[in-house]
Amino acid sequence: MPTFAYSAHSPSGVITGELSAADRAEAISLLGRKKLRPFKLEQSGAQSVREAAAASAQSAPQGPLKIKIAQVTHFIEELSDLLSAGIQLEPALATMERRRELSGIKTLATALRAKVRDGMPFSKAVSTTTPSFGNLFCALASAGEASGTLPSVLKRQAAYMRSLLALRSKVAFALIYPAFLIVSAVAVTLLFIVYLIPKLTELLDATGGSLPLGAQIILKLSELFKATWWMAGGGLFAAWLLLKAWLSQPASRIPWARFLLRLPLFGGVLKARFHVQFLETLANLLGNGLPLVHAMQLTHQAIENPFYQREFEGVMRHVAEGVSLSRALSRSPHFPDLLIDIVSVGEQTGDLAAALGKAAERFDRELTKKVEKLSALVQPLIVCLMAGMVGIMAYLMITTIFQTISGMSQ
Repeated sequence: MPTFAYSAHSPSGVITGELSAADRAEAISLLGRKKLRPFKLEQSGAQSVREAAAASAQSAPQGPLKIKIAQVTHFIEELSDLLSAGIQLEPALATMERRRELSGIKTLATALRAKVRDGMPFSKAVSTTTPSFGNLFCALASAGEASGTLPSVLKRQAAYMRSLLALRSKVAFALIYPAFLIVSAVAVTLLFIVYLIPKLTELLDATGGSLPLGAQIILKLSELFKATWWMAGGGLFAAWLLLKAWLSQPASRIPWARFLLRLPLFGGVLKARFHVQFLETLANLLGNGLPLVHAMQLTHQAIENPFYQREFEGVMRHVAEGVSLSRALSRSPHFPDLLIDIVSVGEQTGDLAAALGKAAERFDRELTKKVEKLSALVQPLIVCLMAGMVGIMAYLMITTIFQTISGMSQ
């Protein structure tokens, strides 16, 4: 009968040993009866290990998997529920592998189960299988495996991912309607310039009438656009390529990020979004038991804005030198006083994670107000601009039609 070497979490701590079982599934079942949660289980003998690895390589998907953030959140939630119910990691992944829904979650569970079955830690299996989870999740999963608190770590991370997903959706939703109005305004303007006004010109030529001055200017612009549209399109495409090449350089990302933060209305939303994400990430890490310096290093990796990344490097440097977090944040002009005061209170009470969580909720409410204000200001502005453009075009057309009718009646 094969012999399996194991490392498992027990009520008294981490233990290692060996047991005999017919196969790997029976070995996991025997450990479960002893109230042991294995995180490493390998069959003794080099030949058997190689055979298992070869079988896993044939069944597991090849290459790095890329899945959407919504699927990442769903995967963490489902795995957290299974582990919290007392199911071991490999059977939990097997349950997810048997999903009827054909999606990235099923494929990911298959790949992770193959690696976990070969004795690879869950955190390492995730980092080698897909880049979609990021270093932040892998570090937390590794800490959870080492401390035996992986289910609770996953539950916290699932809540964090839900809040992050809601944050992104909130900002994106605020920009959808204004973008739609801008596209509609440009489309209506092009319809007047390229099609309707030239049709009126043909009517006037047939009746011997003349266009008003405004219509003549628009007609000239229409003819110019028809003759040079390909040049304009090529110029815009070339400008886009140049901007993309410039932004691909590391030295250009910080100035561009700072420019976006200075935009009217939109800049305030981006700043508030950073503050919420920063607070939620650091609160999540500290709540999972990570030291402050390590939590700040992972938070730095999770910051998406290059300008704020550079600012946070200075904060990290001060904290590493022994300065408190609130004082380190106060030395940067890009963290609001309210945020610093809340962090200071958390340091005084000794529960910084809870203080950061409450601050994240408060700043999330502020972000909601900013998004609503942005929608309230931008949408009427674009509607008025669109109405003005359409009104001018309609006035010119109606004037032209009246002149044509007057010329025909004389």
